[in-house]
Amino acid sequence: MALTRNKPLVVVLLLGFVIMSTLTIGAQSIGVCYGTNGNNLPSASQVINLYKSNGIGSMRIYDPNSDTLQALKGSGIELILDVPNTSLQSLASDASAASTWVQNNVVNYASDVKFRYIAVGNEVLPTGSNAQYAQYVLPAMKNVQSAITSAGLQGQIKVSTATYSSVLGTSYPPSAGSFSSDVSSFINPIISFLAENGSPLLANIYPYFSYTGNTQSIQLDYALFTSPGVVVKDGSYQYQNLFDALLDALYAALGKAGGSNLKIVVSESGWPSEGGTAATVDNARTYYKNLINHVKGGTPRKSGAIETYLFAMFDENQKTGLETEKHFGLFTIV
Repeated sequence: MALTRNKPLVVVLLLGFVIMSTLTIGAQSIGVCYGTNGNNLPSASQVINLYKSNGIGSMRIYDPNSDTLQALKGSGIELILDVPNTSLQSLASDASAASTWVQNNVVNYASDVKFRYIAVGNEVLPTGSNAQYAQYVLPAMKNVQSAITSAGLQGQIKVSTATYSSVLGTSYPPSAGSFSSDVSSFINPIISFLAENGSPLLANIYPYFSYTGNTQSIQLDYALFTSPGVVVKDGSYQYQNLFDALLDALYAALGKAGGSNLKIVVSESGWPSEGGTAATVDNARTYYKNLINHVKGGTPRKSGAIETYLFAMFDENQKTGLETEKHFGLFTIV
């Protein structure tokens, strides 16, 4: 479709009919992440129109971009808004800074924008590349929660953080899922906070990375939801796809850490269309299509629809890291 922003901009639905024929069917539980690490992306208002025209009812954004928040006004699109990792220290150290952040980026828009979750930090653990932020996550969550409560929005907006599979020390079989010993002192108080406030845990679940990290033991069809039969038998639970196994391992870990009543929202899941092992348009199309259909029905351990956010709306040509990071888009710009 052609969009205009100074010059004609053509947005191509890279993965064929995935959005048009499949996403709209499961719109109640499916959203799409909107990353902006690209120099060729549509304007915020064009993006919102693209969400609406494709029946996408939920969005995640990674910083409180004012253009995006303005464009979301009156759209009816539900939103996960991130507190960027680089903002965690200031919001953790100063309750008034958290109040100002919430006032400027949430309260000022809340009458017209449907905020659903605030993700305080993304993929922060006391180990790994974001370790320097770990000490600030829970204090920032508490200060943001206090600001949300002071604004009278605690019934509408839940405060959480977005973690990922590296939080697990054991993930196989899924029932043995448990948090790594070197992150338990970090994650356990967060679990208590979520339970106290009725908030879900946000989790980025990527069968792609599990597969490419262990191709000798994991079959591609198990990662793509195309396995013809049960692959993993785990007591009374039977697994035909890796997504369920990863998610249930996290549920098992939560249960062992006192969070058995917590819900998990899949805040990211996707498959790259080029740039690495098994990264093809066909595989990406297969993964997204099957994921959208699958999350309507739950996992072997947890029944019910799984609230899930596809990563991502666009290819992002300025992402750093592996080449695949640039190629997770449902749409691409030509």
